[in-house]
Amino acid sequence: MSNKNKNAEGFGMPWEEIYGYSQAIKKGNTVWISGQLGHNEKGELPEGMDAQMKQTYANIKELLSRFGMNMDHVVEEVIYTMDMTTAFDARKNFKKEYYSDPKMVASTMVGVTGLALPGQLVEIKIIATE
Repeated sequence: MSNKNKNAEGFGMPWEEIYGYSQAIKKGNTVWISGQLGHNEKGELPEGMDAQMKQTYANIKELLSRFGMNMDHVVEEVIYTMDMTTAFDARKNFKKEYYSDPKMVASTMVGVTGLALPGQLVEIKIIATE
């Protein structure tokens, strides 16, 4: 979808239409990725923080690839989590799987009391630029 020099991408999940938003928007050389969660192509969440975080980053990578970008283009991430300890450990333990140089990404982690879907443990918002 394109509007006023903006390009949008989505996964075709029901909540995109119900809530009314795009998973990712590119304008100019910047991509803003809406808070991503660890759902598969059927909208199902895996069990556990590690599995959800890995799938969340896989979804982020997929969206970036649609704009010809990869994780090296990420300049900022904000991680929202229901459990700071397990999210911190998951991000720390798998950082090299997500980023070739994790120190080149500004990262903020925020503990929250609720997320969009039942059973959801983590949501990650991204800004990437060319």
